[in-house]
Amino acid sequence: MASKRIRRRIGDILQIDLGDSQHCYAQVAGEPVIVFFDGIFTETISMEDIPRLPVAFRLAVSNYAVTRGVWPVIGSRPLTPENAEEPFFYKQDNRDRLFLYHSSFAAQNYERPASLADCIGLECAAVWDPEHVVDRLRDHALGQPNRWVEILKIKIPSISG
Repeated sequence: MASKRIRRRIGDILQIDLGDSQHCYAQVAGEPVIVFFDGIFTETISMEDIPRLPVAFRLAVSNYAVTRGVWPVIGSRPLTPENAEEPFFYKQDNRDRLFLYHSSFAAQNYERPASLADCIGLECAAVWDPEHVVDRLRDHALGQPNRWVEILKIKIPSISG
């Protein structure tokens, strides 16, 4: 018997298993963004408190993380105003040009040229697989660099003379 597909809904609260009886929480925002909250937990946090946790990062994530139940939906709460805002991401093409990007429904994949300064502190526009996000959450909690983040960093061309 085929398993039932889960619908991805804005506001859904997700519990992400990190192994060793540890988990963290996330919340579905506008397609394809998920907000990941800071902290690793061994106990259950109140559904009311989860959306008020500090944000670790916001990423575009493959839909199957939710629709196939990789990360179970444990409830739903309204997004805070900050988490409802569409985040900007950066893109870099094969000629090292930079762009600001976001994929909100209203903007239909808004993109404009950007400077390096515009892009500092932004996430790379990439769709993450759940297993890579779990690696990143573990590394974040340990305060160590994450290899997937390092791969996606802005490439600054070397200047040779």
